[in-house]
Amino acid sequence: MNRRPFDPRLLRRVPAARRDLAVLALLGGLTALLVVAQATALATVLATAIDGRLHRPALAGLLAAVTARALVSWAQGTVAARAAATVKAALRADLLRAVGRHGPTWVAGRRAGQLATLAGRGLDALDPYFTGYLPQLVLSVTVPAAVLARIVFADWSSALIIALTIPLIPIFGALLGWQAQAATERQWRRLSLLGGHFLDMVAGLPTLRAFGRARAQVDVVRRMADGHREATMRTLRIAFLSALVLELVATLSVALVAVPVGIRLLGGGITLSTALLVLLLTPEAYLPLRAAGSRFHASMEGLTALDEALTLSATTEPAPPAAGRTAPTGRGEIRFEGVTVAYDRTTALRDVNLTIRPGDRVAVIGPSGAGKSTLLNLLLGFVAPTAGRVTVDGVDLAGVDLDAWRRELAWVPQRAHLFAGSLADNIRLGAPAADATDAVLTAAVAAAALDEVVDALPAGLDTRLGERGHGLSSGQRQRVALARAFLRDAPLVLLDEPTARLDSASEAVVLTATRRLVAGRTALLVAHRPALLADADRILRVDDGRVTELRPTATGPAVIR
Repeated sequence: MNRRPFDPRLLRRVPAARRDLAVLALLGGLTALLVVAQATALATVLATAIDGRLHRPALAGLLAAVTARALVSWAQGTVAARAAATVKAALRADLLRAVGRHGPTWVAGRRAGQLATLAGRGLDALDPYFTGYLPQLVLSVTVPAAVLARIVFADWSSALIIALTIPLIPIFGALLGWQAQAATERQWRRLSLLGGHFLDMVAGLPTLRAFGRARAQVDVVRRMADGHREATMRTLRIAFLSALVLELVATLSVALVAVPVGIRLLGGGITLSTALLVLLLTPEAYLPLRAAGSRFHASMEGLTALDEALTLSATTEPAPPAAGRTAPTGRGEIRFEGVTVAYDRTTALRDVNLTIRPGDRVAVIGPSGAGKSTLLNLLLGFVAPTAGRVTVDGVDLAGVDLDAWRRELAWVPQRAHLFAGSLADNIRLGAPAADATDAVLTAAVAAAALDEVVDALPAGLDTRLGERGHGLSSGQRQRVALARAFLRDAPLVLLDEPTARLDSASEAVVLTATRRLVAGRTALLVAHRPALLADADRILRVDDGRVTELRPTATGPAVIR
């Protein structure tokens, strides 16, 4: 966990925030000068007023300084809020790119609920950091330096006391901050677990209700929420204690300056205007440090989320392509050379050597969890080999632009995800908007046998779908996925059990459309049902991560056992 008050990775990951942070630094320096000017003018006004005179230039300077401080404070708030919005937008975009680049396997390794909590509530907690703590952090450097510089010329002994006591505030703040940091980390972990569990529970609510376990899960969520509440209260107790300690240290430090100044003033050892200047400036030297310490605790949740977001967003950096190597086309020969894919608790593929020639239609069979989908994920770039390599036309996929490579693929997953929007927009995901003309879209719909579904919908292709395609059956969703693949018109087609969980009628329609899709293309087809094997040129069996090839029998393809 990063415990620094400012993470330098932020400037590298979000270059757009550099200008706002530089402006904050300039405004902090201007505030320090205005603090000194305001105290100097006020001391002059008070000293002359006691003598029965009104120093009009000093009064005008005081009013100007107060007005300028108000404007600078408003500008600091505006710039800080803009910086917070810029950073949050950039980090959310990075997290989305990480999901898009690394795919479902990467998400599953981190739990979708925890990622959702981080992208939502977690990054929103950065607001107190940028609008509260960061401006005070700048002032805690600029204001004490300016105050000390001014008091040195007015009364060097008071400046010496301030210089010796100012470090006490950050020292005590750091001691308490270590405890608060650990408490905040526990609080954030509990919040992440709560968000992830709640999302899982909502997604599986029909199953929970069917088995009568919904109320039990409500109790689990309640206990997790109570744990998060208790962790939050422990963090707040530490924050309140630290505020009390910092206030006490600052008050005693001011007293150490004020008492000698008062004694010397009574003895005639210091002038009234100098004494007033020292007494007005001394609290200003400690105030930014006290405020930064208290606001640091309010921003610790945001700092914890920032560290996690920066760590995850670093994985979005694509590996630079090798010199002279661009993304190959999907029409080349695909080779798996000694490929092994290992996860934390299991090995999905073991030393796979496989060649897929252009135009091959390869079916992959095997028990669930054997590693079939991992073969597809390797070609999609969602998974990287632990050992070995995957090449297309001799080009290692690890060194190419994956976005460009994926444009050569058409993918039909087990469960086609449809978004809340029109049916046409969901199909147009398969191709850039410029290529997805109405005529091309209509042809893709017809090729996927989706036209009869479109004709039955009230608004045709403009019909609005609910979340996850609510309103369409499983078979109709698969036909939408096939229409996307037809619209892409890619030379390489990857199909991951497209007829799973379909009834016989829907399966027959999807199979017919699938045959049209793979005709004349290289295809890698994960299959559980024998009907998908009829048109396969080759059949591969994956078992415990090892791939073996089955030869078709004289009467047809090998039978799945």
